[in-house]
Amino acid sequence: MEPKDLLARIDTQTCLTFLSRMVQHKSYSQTEGERVLAGFMAEQMRALGLEAELTPVEGERVNAVGRWRGTGGGKSLLFNGHVDTNPVSEGWTVDPWAGKVDDTFIYGIGVSNMKAGDAAYFCAVKTLIDAGVKLRGDVILTYVVGELQGGVGTLALIRQGVRADYFVNSEPTDVQALTMHAAAFTFLIELVGDTRHLSKREEAVDAISAACDLIPRLNAMTFSGAPTPEHAGINRVHVGVVHGALGKELHEWRPPQVADFVRIKGSGRYAPGQTEAGALADLRRELDALEARFPGLRATLTPEHQLGRPMMPSFEVAKTSPIVQAVNRAYRTVRGVDQPTGAITPPGFYGTDAAHLFRAGGMEGVVCGPGGRYNTMPDERVDIADFLDMVRIYMLTILEICA
Repeated sequence: MEPKDLLARIDTQTCLTFLSRMVQHKSYSQTEGERVLAGFMAEQMRALGLEAELTPVEGERVNAVGRWRGTGGGKSLLFNGHVDTNPVSEGWTVDPWAGKVDDTFIYGIGVSNMKAGDAAYFCAVKTLIDAGVKLRGDVILTYVVGELQGGVGTLALIRQGVRADYFVNSEPTDVQALTMHAAAFTFLIELVGDTRHLSKREEAVDAISAACDLIPRLNAMTFSGAPTPEHAGINRVHVGVVHGALGKELHEWRPPQVADFVRIKGSGRYAPGQTEAGALADLRRELDALEARFPGLRATLTPEHQLGRPMMPSFEVAKTSPIVQAVNRAYRTVRGVDQPTGAITPPGFYGTDAAHLFRAGGMEGVVCGPGGRYNTMPDERVDIADFLDMVRIYMLTILEICA
């Protein structure tokens, strides 16, 4: 059967219904709901005839893994996506658990990050199996938990020996091919000034004023040592938490006093070829300059690693890799234009499990999934056209890599 004939066999309603059923599972990260959804995915994979199992993750959590065995002699391809989601925020106008579908979008918490990607590779495999396709190489479908805790689910799979020749991570990239993304780290800055009553504030060292001077400079930073302009393009710093008041206990009941203490928490992103040590050195230089502008101020910097939780490293694969080229060709066939490829932003600022598959698992891969532009926001949604095109692109990629 020709590829165009296989693509014509996609059942739009079946694909949308399956994705809606995934959305209807309340799979908040680190709750029983993610385990229930993993069990649902394993059950659905068995119904397709895949070898499927639930595999352990620390803390009594489980991943769902399915294998469509080939006849032998072909390359294997692993699809990877997480089933755990962020919580619902304020501002929703539709039911976040209904899996609502209208003429343009499918809605729901986690539909963009990243159940649409999860459903797309399931539906791609289902369509091929229903059409009677036989492959030489294996296709492995992985539905992991704990991506939101630094990728503990995918790291568990890697330790358990799950491998393939190539992988596709289905994080939301708006169907673009992400071949590079940044590493992520967090940091804590503490500013200590010298308090006075407001009547003598000219004598004080105002920690809040210093913080107001510092934060825009941090948010404008890129780190030194980026190998190319493309690498520099996924450098970023963001301050997300600021507390300022009197003393380290942050007493707020004396606003007439000049604040002598500020605690700032932020996050940094740097590209492959750069290091956290280099990024921290750049931050330290910015703090030294702040101290010079505010005589008497003392600024400390601490990288805030969370005990027992892995950080997301950077990821980079050559644009000439066979898996990248296969996805590019599939995109061109489906959409008739060249696929945007590289350190695409905003996805280039994400952390993804692709970094673990590449670094710890030793596999070449690419990040490419539906959703993104309406990611992690009220009324989270995915364009139906993008979701269905992603099913088509995954089908063609499977045929090229595994057949």
